[in-house]
Amino acid sequence: MASSSNPEIARVFFPSYPMFQLYKDGRAERLRQTVTVPPSDDPKTGVRSKDAPVPPQSSARIFLPQTSDPTAKLPLLIYIHGGAFCIESPFSPTYHNYLTSLVAKANVIAVSVQYRKAPEHNLPAAYDDAWDAINWIASHIERNGPEPWLNENADFDKVFLGGDSAGANIAHNMVMKSARDDQVRLKFSGLLLMNPFFMNDEPDELISFIFPSSKGPNDPRLNPACIAIKELAAGLVCKRILVCVAEKDFLRERGVSYYETVKNSGWNGVIEMVEIEGEEHVFYLFKPDCEKAGELMDRVSSFLNL
Repeated sequence: MASSSNPEIARVFFPSYPMFQLYKDGRAERLRQTVTVPPSDDPKTGVRSKDAPVPPQSSARIFLPQTSDPTAKLPLLIYIHGGAFCIESPFSPTYHNYLTSLVAKANVIAVSVQYRKAPEHNLPAAYDDAWDAINWIASHIERNGPEPWLNENADFDKVFLGGDSAGANIAHNMVMKSARDDQVRLKFSGLLLMNPFFMNDEPDELISFIFPSSKGPNDPRLNPACIAIKELAAGLVCKRILVCVAEKDFLRERGVSYYETVKNSGWNGVIEMVEIEGEEHVFYLFKPDCEKAGELMDRVSSFLNL
């Protein structure tokens, strides 16, 4: 009997950087697999890393800087990687190397969060996994959680939530969600948004496919401009926000708009923006040794230590 499936390709996301393709029979096929590296003790920086399971269905890579005091309490950065909600991982060389460098520079402990990705797991799965990670991290506040590095070294009075691109979107939404949840135990000192993805005013075919339950450009999870000003100000339960944009980034305008909206919202906190001239989206991940990447890391390190 002939198969009823249609092998004809309906759409590739995206032709210039193919991540997955759709067939006319409704199937989705991933085209780009994420290369991973194991945790390690970095000989150059002394930063140690290890992986930990995050119930019920996620995981994280934890980074600990070299310190002369093994009981020192360090600022904690919860970092959420980018990749259009579809690719990348805390375990890829790109993010492993970036977090290693940032942890060494800023002298913070970092938890880099893994989340389920589209098209196998469409949104809001990534939001759900990030929230599970935040609650898992909070289980260490009394110093009796499952991960010794967090019990022994995390300063839970200095917790930062951050991410880049889609990960910055998730980080923003986690802060907003924490304002609505009376049970959340973590209190955030700051929010770090690196080249954030906050959509635009036009329908997005990728988002339409990977987030079928959303309202597209009118969904506040994707576009904070849809949130009432008072609700936005009330939901940002942190003291400081740093928005990082790049001049040639296709997402620049929404990052700038976010900064201006929050600044004029009456929010009782301090928001700052840094713009890197002449650079494109998440350039610091792909050109970590360039001068401007170093300048940006200095700025981010200062933000995590104020």
